[in-house]
Amino acid sequence: MLVSGILEPAFFVRRLSLPFPWQRSMEMSVQPNELLLGCGVAFVGSLGGVTRQEAKRIVKRAGGVSCKLSDSKLNLVVLGADEMPDGDPLDQLTADQRLAVEEGRIEVIDETQFWEKLGLVDAEQNVHRLYTPAMLAQLLEISVAKVRNWYRRGLLIPVREVHQLPYFNFQEISIARHLLQLTSAGASTGKIVRHLQELSERHPDVDRPLSQLSVLVDGKQILIRQGSELVEPGGQIRMDFEALETNQEVQDEPRTIDLTRFRLDRLSEPGERAGDATAEELLSIAAQLEEQDQIEAAIEAYRSYLVGFGATFEVCFLLAELLYRVGDLNGARERYYMAIELNEGYVEARANLGCVLVELGDLELALAAFRGALRYHPDYPDVHFHIARTLDRLGEDHEAEQHWKTFLRLAPESPWADEARQRLSSKS
Repeated sequence: MLVSGILEPAFFVRRLSLPFPWQRSMEMSVQPNELLLGCGVAFVGSLGGVTRQEAKRIVKRAGGVSCKLSDSKLNLVVLGADEMPDGDPLDQLTADQRLAVEEGRIEVIDETQFWEKLGLVDAEQNVHRLYTPAMLAQLLEISVAKVRNWYRRGLLIPVREVHQLPYFNFQEISIARHLLQLTSAGASTGKIVRHLQELSERHPDVDRPLSQLSVLVDGKQILIRQGSELVEPGGQIRMDFEALETNQEVQDEPRTIDLTRFRLDRLSEPGERAGDATAEELLSIAAQLEEQDQIEAAIEAYRSYLVGFGATFEVCFLLAELLYRVGDLNGARERYYMAIELNEGYVEARANLGCVLVELGDLELALAAFRGALRYHPDYPDVHFHIARTLDRLGEDHEAEQHWKTFLRLAPESPWADEARQRLSSKS
């Protein structure tokens, strides 16, 4: 079935429960804004942050006027972050209005820019309004490894990084949902990357095709709507993940990769070829294997890299993640330790080490790992959550309560917020 926009129908029933930390309080925080005073604002498509009625009330509080696209008082068109309707919404504009758009008298912006205009999303993006990889994975009900893979491939772009920990805004959530839709239909990450690069080449003024173009998804196909046409003669670009060119210079992700051809002897110069692979090629192979769920083979590829090219904190971390996925907790623990030794400020490695230590039953050492992460990043919400849980298990109710409260202050609408509220209510 053809699905339009960023969001699948299955997600619509959950939209209002999305963890936008400012969703519930933003309406009351809006003050009259000189940029919107007397401005006629029309919303197009489904909004990612609030309902349409809430958005209209926000416009009114800011001094603007909600209107339809066809209204003569129209000054601003806001394109929703979640889904766009069929056809080009700007086709509903009159000829005079389209001319006004071209001349800049009517402004067309996306939802993120609208919230920035109102001051509800800071240019620096306060971490209270953002999502860590773990939060995003929990929200989409996918593995953290998948989120990190999209991030490493450049499909998700963080708006902020704190000691190698990426934070994503709600625009990236919309893109992640779209990526999930494509991968669930069978499109590999590598093919998605390649076809998005083709789209960027066809649209040089577009940096993020999945968020900036009117995108529709049909199975493993990406369709780009131009005007009201969906066919080639009308200007439609159709990206079919099944129809791959047979003369590609670079083969798509192989089903199997023979790692025996990589020499495991330590090389004297970084970048020198190990058997048939350079360091960069080995990392690419490991990522491909991981995407294909060939976890054991991916582990061997990362080990080949470490033996051939030396240890880096990034590769130690990636190897630890895979060891954890195959149930080798002791191996994961040691690789997390090594990642921290190589980069003591790597807060995500410290947090993950703490989680592994909890599973191994070493709660006191886990607390030390968590607290070490907070020394470098005091506002790391995931860590406050895990500390609170661990302290509860140790019977340290008072200290646990402080961390539950801090977690809720930092991430009041995170996927784990309900658990935090339940724990606090049980203590009162």
